[in-house]
Amino acid sequence: MEQVNQIKEQESGGLKRTLKARHLNMIAMGGAIGTGIFLALGDTIKQAGPGGALVAYGCIGIMVYFLMTSLGEMATFMPDSGSFSVYATKFVDPAFGFAMGWNYWYNWAITVATEMVAGAVLMKFWFPGVPPVIWSVIFLTLVVVLNLLSARAYGEAEFWFAGIKVATVIVFLIVGIATIYGIIGGHYVGFKNFTVGEAPFVGGPKSIFLIFLIAGFSFQGTELVGVAAGESEDPGKNIPKAINTIFWRILLFYMGTIFVVGALIPYTDAGVQTSPFTMVFQRAGIAAAASLMNAIILTSVLSAGNSGMYASSRTLYGMAKDGKAPAFFGKLNSRGVPVNALIATTIVASLCFLTGLYAETTVYVWLVAASGLAGFVAWVGIALCHYRFRRAYVAQGRDLGKLKYTAKLFPLGPIIALVLCIVVILGQGLTYFQADTIDWKGVTSSYIGLPLFLVLWLGYKKKHNTKVIKLEDVDLKVNNEK
Repeated sequence: MEQVNQIKEQESGGLKRTLKARHLNMIAMGGAIGTGIFLALGDTIKQAGPGGALVAYGCIGIMVYFLMTSLGEMATFMPDSGSFSVYATKFVDPAFGFAMGWNYWYNWAITVATEMVAGAVLMKFWFPGVPPVIWSVIFLTLVVVLNLLSARAYGEAEFWFAGIKVATVIVFLIVGIATIYGIIGGHYVGFKNFTVGEAPFVGGPKSIFLIFLIAGFSFQGTELVGVAAGESEDPGKNIPKAINTIFWRILLFYMGTIFVVGALIPYTDAGVQTSPFTMVFQRAGIAAAASLMNAIILTSVLSAGNSGMYASSRTLYGMAKDGKAPAFFGKLNSRGVPVNALIATTIVASLCFLTGLYAETTVYVWLVAASGLAGFVAWVGIALCHYRFRRAYVAQGRDLGKLKYTAKLFPLGPIIALVLCIVVILGQGLTYFQADTIDWKGVTSSYIGLPLFLVLWLGYKKKHNTKVIKLEDVDLKVNNEK
């Protein structure tokens, strides 16, 4: 019956279910393993010490686990490429769905622009005389072409992009552990660096809290598996598999990397803040380590841009199909790609990129800050949607045993995730509040995403006079139900 429904959906002109299980696995992995692990992770050790970084990433990892299981329960029951907007519309309030959709769209559209800027900066390492804009245009063209071909092309590209990153982390962990025990390098390093200075915990609880913010940014992108569910060959089987296995691998990679870096490089070393991977590879005697890591980080940037283009175009398409964006964006080409939504996202990403390249720096900083906060807002939405979904499911007398995937520890799981997300959002500008002064410019850039979301939410609510949907009235019908 499920295969019949998929065939009908494809014949009716909807998104084609072409993403395989291996694509979903790497989409989830690639979404979370990026510059957060290759660059920002060293800064966390510098700020809070190896012990503080482990605690912070562990706590955020638990939060992300609950978010992923919440998303998994909804995505297997109702797979949809406009997932966050659709779930918020059906399970909470149409106005909330409208704001969630546009929030997630501009989050990834801006991310595409920032990754293109980052890619151009990385290319200066090899080609310092080439204008950065040329590389940005080349990379943006590559990302657009991959997304224009088909969902399968995006998934295949992400499979290889993410595969390179995963292989790098695995090699790093093997080399790092071998170096710790003297198998590489010729002498036993051990774990003395865990007690250098104030280590393992530097700066106390405040430092750990500040690392929460960085850790949260590092894990953003894991929710892409929910967007990809709408084009998965068998979401009921593949989504739970991706969520159950990939999360633990990601957490292991982050915790393992922090452990290795903390053991090999004291937090007092200035190099840990800028290039921990390069330093470890260099100490292991790997030639051209800096050039190698620059290439891998470039791969990570292209992966993020590729995923951002996919997520934003599918979100815009989903909103158009749901009546929350112009119907023009709901058109598909012969390969099942929402080409108009893709073009619109490309234009917006290009404008944001030009703002960063030629306009006032403050505007670009605000755009990037709004995008970062939008990711946490999306996580709040996932937790809230799942809480409402499960309560509505039970209130309508449905059998929980018929769910293809059930999130663990309900309602505690989504409540913990919701509370931690809110804490992280409110803590964005904490460093700008000092005892004797307030950096209002910094505060504004940290929280600018919140008023944008509230304007979308309350503006739609006032215009259409929407209300929070009663549990008994929540629409739990899926495509194959009458």
